Amino acid sequence: MSMTATAPLARPQASSPWGWVALAWGAIGFWALLGNALVRLTPMAWDAVEGGMSFGQWGVMAGWVIAMAYMEGYRGFQKRFSPRFAARAMHLVDVPSVGRGLLAPLFCMGLFHATRRVLIVSWGVTIGVVLLVIAIRQVDQPWRGIIDAGVIVGLTWGLVASVVWMVQAMRRRPLPMGPDVPAAK
Repeated sequence: MSMTATAPLARPQASSPWGWVALAWGAIGFWALLGNALVRLTPMAWDAVEGGMSFGQWGVMAGWVIAMAYMEGYRGFQKRFSPRFAARAMHLVDVPSVGRGLLAPLFCMGLFHATRRVLIVSWGVTIGVVLLVIAIRQVDQPWRGIIDAGVIVGLTWGLVASVVWMVQAMRRRPLPMGPDVPAAK
């Protein structure tokens, strides 16, 4: 749990239908982003495999896939991003807002109406990913495919983790963290 001041999880008696629509839009919008990345990256990884790799390159790929499964999938998504993502999605149900609802995927990702720490991390990761995508486009095969294979594993883990945490949140099961929204003044 964060040590910064955050708003407590609100649990009103009656949920707003608009809040559930916002939750669905936030979740589906984010999952579509991940799915789109997976669809675009998979052919590149497959090209590296089909193009033939040396024994050393296979070893690098195996090590990279394992590293990305742990760093991006387990530590990044399963332990940090996905539980907060689910908590923020449920915040849309519990504290409905037209503005946050319209921008629900961005809200759920922590890109606005979040604590300072979450904003810094969310924007830092987003900008970092964009810069890495630009840089990796310049890498030749099979190395680009090797990199993409690790990213595919991490993103797939993240997609599954975010779905699992979202189901837990929608069933009102306790989450390991809150939505990290600014405290009311």
